[in-house]
Amino acid sequence: MKVNAEIAQNVSEYLLQIKAIKLNIVNPFTWASGLKSPIYCDNRVTLSYPKIRNYIRAQFAQIISEEFGMPNVIAGVATGAIAQGVLVAQELGLPFVYIRAAQKAHGLSNQIEGVVESGQSVVVIEDLVSTGKSSLAAVDALKEAGCNVLGMVAIFTYELEIAKENFEKAECKLITLANYGSLIKKAVDSNYISSSDIQSLIKWRKNPNAWATQK
Repeated sequence: MKVNAEIAQNVSEYLLQIKAIKLNIVNPFTWASGLKSPIYCDNRVTLSYPKIRNYIRAQFAQIISEEFGMPNVIAGVATGAIAQGVLVAQELGLPFVYIRAAQKAHGLSNQIEGVVESGQSVVVIEDLVSTGKSSLAAVDALKEAGCNVLGMVAIFTYELEIAKENFEKAECKLITLANYGSLIKKAVDSNYISSSDIQSLIKWRKNPNAWATQK
C-alpha cells in the first residue's frame, strides 16, 4: 500500500479539518459490520469543498499517470467513489464506469454500469479501504468482464493487516493518498488528539476485533 508522505499529511489535515474523519476513543463508533472503532471516515464530505475536492482529483490523476500510464477506462466503486471517479476521468479525458456491490435484481442485471470492453485496461478509484473485501469485489467484476485491472487508488486506508493480505492475494496494486499512520500523526501534531491516546489507536489497528476490551 504505497503512499507519498507529503500528500498523506496534506490529505490527513484536510480530512480532519472538514471532519470527514472523526476520532473518539471514549465513545467508539460502530461500523455496519458491528466492529467497534475509534475512527470513522466519510470521504464523501470532501465533495462539498471545492479546494479539497480539486486537490484529491489532481493527486489521483497524477498518480495514475505516473504509476499506471494511461488506462483505457477509469472505474469507480459504488457508491462512495462514483463522484471521485468521474472527476478523475474528466481530468484525464477518459471513459468512466462504476461497479455496483452486486448485480441489479431487475432490468439488465448489470454490475458494471457504463461501457467497458474485454481487453481494456482499467484503474479503479475507491474512497476508502477497510478490509479490502468490497473494493476487491469490484476488481473481480472487472476481471470477469475481461478487463486488465492495472491497480487501485484510494483516498484513505485504515492499514488493517487483513487488507494488506487481501490485496497481495489478489495481486492488485493499491496506492492511497493518506493512511491511518499519517492521520494519527497529523491528529497529534494538530492537538486533535492527545499523545496519550496514540497507544490505544495503535492497538486498534493491530487487532480491531479485540480492541474494545483492551482499550
